[in-house]
Amino acid sequence: MTLYEKIVNREERISVVGLGYVGIPIAVSFARKVEVLGFDVNQAKIALYRSGIDPTKDVGDEAIADCRVDFTFDETRLQEAKFHIVAVPTPINSDHTPDLAPVEDASRTLGRNLSRGSIVVYESTVYPGVTEDICVPILEQASGLQCGVDFKVGYSPERVNPGDKVHRFETIVKIVSGMDEETLEQIGRVYELVVAAGVHRAPSIKVAEAAKVIENSQRDINIAFMNELSIIFNRMGIDTRAVLEAAGTKWNFLNFFPGLVGGHCIGIDPYYLTYKAEQMGYHSQIILAGRRINDDMGKYVAENTVKKMIQADRQIKGAVVAVLGITFKENCPDSRNTKVADIINELREYGLQVTVVDPVADPREVEQEYRVRLGKLEDISGVEAVIIAVAHQEFRQLKLADIKAWYQGQAGQAGSWKPVLIDVKGIFDKQAAEAMDYIYWRL
Repeated sequence: MTLYEKIVNREERISVVGLGYVGIPIAVSFARKVEVLGFDVNQAKIALYRSGIDPTKDVGDEAIADCRVDFTFDETRLQEAKFHIVAVPTPINSDHTPDLAPVEDASRTLGRNLSRGSIVVYESTVYPGVTEDICVPILEQASGLQCGVDFKVGYSPERVNPGDKVHRFETIVKIVSGMDEETLEQIGRVYELVVAAGVHRAPSIKVAEAAKVIENSQRDINIAFMNELSIIFNRMGIDTRAVLEAAGTKWNFLNFFPGLVGGHCIGIDPYYLTYKAEQMGYHSQIILAGRRINDDMGKYVAENTVKKMIQADRQIKGAVVAVLGITFKENCPDSRNTKVADIINELREYGLQVTVVDPVADPREVEQEYRVRLGKLEDISGVEAVIIAVAHQEFRQLKLADIKAWYQGQAGQAGSWKPVLIDVKGIFDKQAAEAMDYIYWRL
């Protein structure tokens, strides 16, 4: 009987190592069909899951409370599973080089508890070669077992989109790969249990690794082009959104918009690819050029905020600016690698006081990571400018008249100064804002 058949018959278990934005949807989905062990080293996180609380807010408290995942922080319990899915973060260092410590640590932990006959599948985003050249030796050393003889490995890149209720783990085609044909078939059949969209079997692990890392690199480059257009058109006095709406009437024009590119995927994955390219003697030109543009957009937004405040004849030093949103994307609590932090830091460099509001973000995470204490919408008052940095649903429900009440003095009234509104994502109508005497700016 194959491992796949034993899993289906509930004679063997699947383990998911790492229960964050990637791991928890996987664990919950598989638990509807088979026995699942959910492992994470964060004891506080495990306590929340056991209490029916979803700290990612992606799967939802109800789904966590109802699921059959066996949550644990005891690594020895990994010995109870034979099919292991590793879904830990792969961040970058301050010098933009890959930080493989999380995936290396997870490999050691798993290796110490690896049983003969196991299959290990990595989902973490890496450059081509990491699974076989870095993770496998760690597994072998920690377990005393031999890859290809005592256990097998594969790679299946994560494609989850936090905050997206349409494109879910089950509804996105899953790329799978294995070290040999037998392993590939076993991995493919296991994922086919839950991925309704189907499974694409890649010819090798390196191909699957490369496919993942270029997905986000492609998106990063396209957004960088939009951001560069925004910079150019801003100097020309042309509204970028209007240009894109006009150009978008052509059937083959790509639907991208300018914006802040942060988070744990698009803002990081390209550096994994360029790092490996440089190891092979090739210095990236297009990819790194796009990264430089996107990395500087937070500072660019802050600079234009100050310019608009000067245009409104407002004093800069000591002025209060309200920033709405600090997560890396709308309707998602994840604030890792958010470029809104760059806006905040740059504004502070100008001597501005910054009030940050985000009803979706985790306040403790934000304060720990960025030294920012989140406020509430109802407490905003006496500001000189407002920056809508993230298009959370709560912010989309605001009206221009609601925002106007937050400003200093009698903003917008006859003979008075005009309020500055920086609408990064363009959630408001430009003409409507200007008709209400706002000094309005967007990317």
